[in-house]
Amino acid sequence: MHDSESDTFPVKSTQEQFRELFEKIGVKAETEKIDTDEVEKGDYYSNYFSNSPAMVTNHGCLKIKDTNIDIVQIIQKG
Repeated sequence: MHDSESDTFPVKSTQEQFRELFEKIGVKAETEKIDTDEVEKGDYYSNYFSNSPAMVTNHGCLKIKDTNIDIVQIIQKG
């Protein structure tokens, strides 16, 4: 490591990483606690079709401000 680099790195959640990406393109967003929004309560995919994953990981939601989009849910297929 170079002397100008920090020895420690801050651990960021997936929500925080996406929030920072949104800020870079000029979209204001704030993180929500996982499993607090109604969007997260239902099924994500149907398991009746072969192309649908059986396991999906919920990484939370971002509340978007000043746009027509209210909330973005971050999920991971696996």
